[in-house]
Amino acid sequence: MYGNYINRFNVNLQLNIKPKNYFLKYNQSTLNKLEKILEEAGYVVRYERGSFQSGYCILEDKKVVVLNKFLTPEGRINTLMDIIPSVELNYDLLTQDSQKMYDEMKVQIQNLEK
Repeated sequence: MYGNYINRFNVNLQLNIKPKNYFLKYNQSTLNKLEKILEEAGYVVRYERGSFQSGYCILEDKKVVVLNKFLTPEGRINTLMDIIPSVELNYDLLTQDSQKMYDEMKVQIQNLEK
């Protein structure tokens, strides 16, 4: 009796699972778009060696974002996805393409938090 119920539950559970990054492709184009958002907000993105464990360091006074240069492209994209919502940026300074990417990213982050 319980075996059939558990099997039906597992099938339903699998159908409701969403991929973690459903709109992002891990390629150079996506990385460039995320870097462009920060640059349009007045930040300088640099890749350096360092002993920072999180993969990045933000210098707010100088508007510099330093990422670990040894991160893979996937790691760089995930790190930028963590950084962008936490920095102050003027939405109106972003180009239309950057605004679209920023909005999609915010929606994705909200969906992941649910």
